[in-house]
Amino acid sequence: MSYEINWPVPFFKVHCLIMDSNTSSLPKGFYRITILIGLGFFTMGLMDPLYDTYVPIFLSDFLDSRFLIGLIMTLDNLLALFLIPIVSNLSDSTHTRIGRRMPWILITVPLSGIFFALIPYGALPTGSLALLVFVIFVLNLAKQAARGPVVALMPDTIPGEYRSEANGVINTMGAIAAIVGTIVLAPLIDLDITLPIIGSTQRRLPFLISGLLVIIATILLFSFVRESAEAKQKRERVRLLDSLKLVFGGTDRSAMLILLSLFFWFLGYQGVLPFMGIYSREVLGVSEGLAGLSPGAVAIGYLIMAIPSGVIAHRFGRRRVIRFSLACIIITLLLMFLHNPLMSLLGVAATPAWIVFLAILFLFGMAWGSVITNSFPMLWQMAHFGNMGIYTGLYYFFSQGAAITSPPISGAVIDLFTLAFGDSTGLRMIFVYAAIMMSVALIIMGKVQGGEVGEAPVHPETGESGE
Repeated sequence: MSYEINWPVPFFKVHCLIMDSNTSSLPKGFYRITILIGLGFFTMGLMDPLYDTYVPIFLSDFLDSRFLIGLIMTLDNLLALFLIPIVSNLSDSTHTRIGRRMPWILITVPLSGIFFALIPYGALPTGSLALLVFVIFVLNLAKQAARGPVVALMPDTIPGEYRSEANGVINTMGAIAAIVGTIVLAPLIDLDITLPIIGSTQRRLPFLISGLLVIIATILLFSFVRESAEAKQKRERVRLLDSLKLVFGGTDRSAMLILLSLFFWFLGYQGVLPFMGIYSREVLGVSEGLAGLSPGAVAIGYLIMAIPSGVIAHRFGRRRVIRFSLACIIITLLLMFLHNPLMSLLGVAATPAWIVFLAILFLFGMAWGSVITNSFPMLWQMAHFGNMGIYTGLYYFFSQGAAITSPPISGAVIDLFTLAFGDSTGLRMIFVYAAIMMSVALIIMGKVQGGEVGEAPVHPETGESGE
C-alpha cells in the first residue's frame, strides 16, 4: 500500500512505498522523516538526565534524608502516571488543521523549557525548598503532559513493521540530546562567571542553555513536520474502557505481560537513576560537574545501539533482543555493585577507577537502549490508529508507576544499609536492588508471545485481528 506524509514545502513531501515486511529495505525518506519527528523526543532527552542528576543534589542542600529526596523525585512520575494516559487519550480524539498531537506539543513543550531553565534559581541560597518544589511541579506538569503526544507522533506516522527501526532513530535523537546535556552542558555546572541578566553562571548555565534548545527544537518540529492526513480526519473515539478490557481481559495476554515486565525493569532503572549523581560524588569522589558524566556514559551506549537493536529485532525478534538485553543489564548492575570494593582491593587510583565505572555504565546503556527501543513497538504492534494514544498512555502508566514506587524504596534501602554497614555500602545496594527487579522482568518477558513484526492488532470493539 502507499503511505503519504504531507510536509509544508515540496522538498519535504515524501511518498513512501511500504514494502512487504519480509524485505529488509526501508521506505524512501524513512530516516529524514523519523529524524524530524525525533525533535520532540530530543527535548525530553535533553532535560531528563540533567534533571535526574542535579535535582537530587539541589534537594540535598535542603534535606538530609535520602528517603525524602527520593519521595520528591517521584513528583514528576506521579504527575506522569495520570497526565500521560489522560492527555494521550485526549489527543487521540483531538481534531485540528495541524493534526491531533501538534496542538498539545506547541503548548506544553515550550512551557517545560521555560521552567526547566528556572530550576537552579529555586535552588539558590536565597531560594527555599518550597520555591524549588514549586518550580519542579510546574515543570513536570508541562513536561509530562507533553510526553504522550510527543511519543505518539511516531506510530501515527510510521507503519507497524518499521517501528522498531523508527524507535531506534528517535531514541538516537534522545540519546544525542542526553549526550549534549551530560557531556557538553553538565561540566558547565561548575563554571562560575558573571553574565548580564543571568548573573553568576554556576549551577545555572546547563539549565538555561537546555531550556533555550527545547524551545528551538519545538519551533523546528512545528516548521518541518506535518501530521498525516489520517491524523486530521475526524473519527469515532475509541473508548478507553474498551482498550483496557482488550489488554487485561482478552485472550491474548501479551500486552498485559509486556506492561508488567516493563513495570519491573523500570523499578530497577528508576531505583538507581535518582541516586547516581550522589553515588558518583560521595562514593567515587568526583565533582558535581563530572557526576553528570554518569548518565552521559549511559547515553553514549544507548546512542550506539538504538538503531542497530531495532534492525536486529526486525530479523531475530523483539522478544529475544529484549530478554538478551535484560540479562546483560543484570550483569552490568552486579559489576557496578562490585566495582568500588574491587578497585580498592586492587589499589586502582581514583581516576582510572572512575573510567572503569563509566565503561560499565556504557555497556549498561547499550543494553538498556535495546530494551527501550523494542518494547514500545511491541505494544504499538497490538494497537490500532484509533487507540494508539491509549496504548502509549498505558506504557507510561506502568513505567511511571514504577518510577513513583521505586525511588522511595531504593532510598529506604540506602538508609537501612547505611545504618548497618556505612554510607558507601548503603549507596552500593541500589545496584543489587535493581538487578533483582531486572531478573523478575526477564522471567515475565519469557511468557510474552505477541508484538512481533507483521502481527496484526486486535480491534478493541470487535475483537478481530486486522488493520
